[in-house]
Amino acid sequence: MKYGKNRRKIVITDKGVSQIPLTTMEYKELKEMMIRNRSYRRFDESVRISDDELKEIVDLCRFTASGRNLQPLKYRVVSSVEECAKVYPHLKWAGYLTDWDGPEAGERPAAYIIQCLDTSMTTNLLCDDGIQLEALTLGAVSKGLGCCIIKSFNKKEIKEALKIGTELDPIYVLAIGKPVETVIIEEMKDDEIKYWRDEEQKHHVPKRSLQEILVK
Repeated sequence: MKYGKNRRKIVITDKGVSQIPLTTMEYKELKEMMIRNRSYRRFDESVRISDDELKEIVDLCRFTASGRNLQPLKYRVVSSVEECAKVYPHLKWAGYLTDWDGPEAGERPAAYIIQCLDTSMTTNLLCDDGIQLEALTLGAVSKGLGCCIIKSFNKKEIKEALKIGTELDPIYVLAIGKPVETVIIEEMKDDEIKYWRDEEQKHHVPKRSLQEILVK
């Protein structure tokens, strides 16, 4: 790695030399982005998201840390109305909201990104999945979108519906869209971890305090 005049990082690739200005993101800007990066479960389904936008979000994963630098995660993007309709029936939503079966038509995700482990490379993804999911959700937030990370889904049905290769093991489904719900972060009390909705359907999420997660 070399630096040119005015602290411009010089990156040497097989396509030549490029210079990227070294800029600083303010801590408060990063924190605000993290706070906006919530789990959203209701969207404006009419706001469609293109394949190109999804690919831009996935591109962020290439710059994340990877255990052993193996980079074994692969992604299937889903943007068409037809394919979204194939994915939705195989998802389970909001385990703590026992009286809610998921978003109604018109409020369902406008796109999905399926995170898959390439088992021809390894069966142990270490911590890569979580690191890259955060990159994906932050990327979506930067575009004015919101996400819900879904672990509970019918893997077999989704693989068949999207014709995902046998060597690829779906790990998470990332639901994406333009959020139409309000999510409120509040301080956790009495160790109550369950999120809940109020009479106005605002979504409340308790979070532990900084003092509670720091150890001495």
